[in-house]
Amino acid sequence: MKPINSGAYPTMITPYNNDKSVDFGAAAALVEWFWEQGCDGIFAVCLSSEIFTLSLAERVRLAETVKRTTDKLAARDKTRGPMSIVASGHVSDNFKEQVGELNVISDTGVDAVVLISNRFDIENTGFDKWKADAEKMLDCLPARVNLGLYECPHPYKRVLDENILRWLVESGRFSFIKDTCCDAEEIKKRLEILKGSNIKLFNAHAGTLLQTLRDGADGYCGVMANYMPKPFVKLCSCWQDDPWLADYLQSFLSYAMTSEGMGYPISAKYYLDAFENVQMTPLSRTTDQSRFTERYKAGMAQLHDEIKALEKNGFI
Repeated sequence: MKPINSGAYPTMITPYNNDKSVDFGAAAALVEWFWEQGCDGIFAVCLSSEIFTLSLAERVRLAETVKRTTDKLAARDKTRGPMSIVASGHVSDNFKEQVGELNVISDTGVDAVVLISNRFDIENTGFDKWKADAEKMLDCLPARVNLGLYECPHPYKRVLDENILRWLVESGRFSFIKDTCCDAEEIKKRLEILKGSNIKLFNAHAGTLLQTLRDGADGYCGVMANYMPKPFVKLCSCWQDDPWLADYLQSFLSYAMTSEGMGYPISAKYYLDAFENVQMTPLSRTTDQSRFTERYKAGMAQLHDEIKALEKNGFI
């Protein structure tokens, strides 16, 4: 199985046309912008993508668009390796339907197929049932496919406890974890369990990123990289060699992450269209437009000014 990159991964949003159909042209343009920003990978078809509102055909085509665009960019620019593309796709409660969903996502050629922790043992009865469901699923997926696991908060968060983590290591099938516990001490414990395995853990919480990198995490995979990938790319690459800059960037990210609450994902779409020339509508299938207020628009403008100041001063 091909190793996946460490570093900064946006949890990719889904652009829509005015009728709320998926704008695949804008999706390809967004992938190109992520490439230009230096991203190491992309988590496509995830909660930020509004996965539970996308049809299976939309999920598959979105994964195909991201992967195909990434391959073209890497072929055109030989100065760096390709971004790693990971994607989820199983949203059904029915096991047989989940098998179909994951296999067609696998067929898109993404670098890892990411399982959602709350899709096993739907009733949340305990680890034994979760393990039985997960093992049954692994038997239905090609052995050649890299797998990941995601603590998706919707419809509820199935926490990756010690039993699940040890099972992931023992299975030998997993290479990626998107961690959403937002607790540096808990992540440190998880990293101890994962030590020596091929599993890379990516922290979704900007405020604890530097500490978890120092404890052995492999990068960032979260909401804020949709707005401003560069600070995350820089922090993930400089934290060992430039401690002062790492501390400075972490302070900035801890402050900037307050923008996560400004009507996301509409805020990210507005930001990209208004300030980064990645043209898309601000429409969402999950968030009401009324939540994105004029005050939040002003917040996006301020965030843009601060990012440009970081660039001007050579910090990113």
